[in-house]
Amino acid sequence: MKKITNCYKSKSLAHLCTYALVLFVCGCESLRFAPSEAQKQNAWLHNRTTQVAAETAREEDASEKLQALAKLGELQSRAFVSYCGLPKEFPQAETAEDILRDTNVQLAKTAQIEAADRPDTWQVADSALQLAIGVCALLGGVYGTRAVRFLKDAQTKSKALKEIVVGNELFKKQNESSVSAFKAAHSSQSSATRQIVTQMKT
Repeated sequence: MKKITNCYKSKSLAHLCTYALVLFVCGCESLRFAPSEAQKQNAWLHNRTTQVAAETAREEDASEKLQALAKLGELQSRAFVSYCGLPKEFPQAETAEDILRDTNVQLAKTAQIEAADRPDTWQVADSALQLAIGVCALLGGVYGTRAVRFLKDAQTKSKALKEIVVGNELFKKQNESSVSAFKAAHSSQSSATRQIVTQMKT
């Protein structure tokens, strides 16, 4: 009886880790890298740009609507600086001419590219499995050992699934005439399976 209980506990621990991993990976599209130095500089520069724009609108006696929009833009841009944090080096931005330099335009383009970057789903899943394996190994004992074995098996299956998905995508690219037949062959997949595969492809 004790043996059955121990086996049940180790499987429960391993299943709990696996479910947490699946939930984690399925929500990967919300994961982002920490703001880079370029993103921090761009956020600060954006705030400075809106300040200068608001000052210019006031000095040039622009319409009340334009002044209000410029003032609101300056207020809104403070959130970007708060979110990203202050840069180590501040771009030169005393005047409108400083702000409009080509280097600052390039900085904005670089920050935009970096902001769109996302962690690779496969690497995140593998890292999460490695972390779970490490935690279970630290727990030790019968439960920890069985959970490590289970998680290593899940890691192997995850790598196999990646190879299948990558291979399928390569096949579809190289054999465009067979894509409809390929999709028809997979039409019986459950919606959960389709969702996981779609997330893994992206």
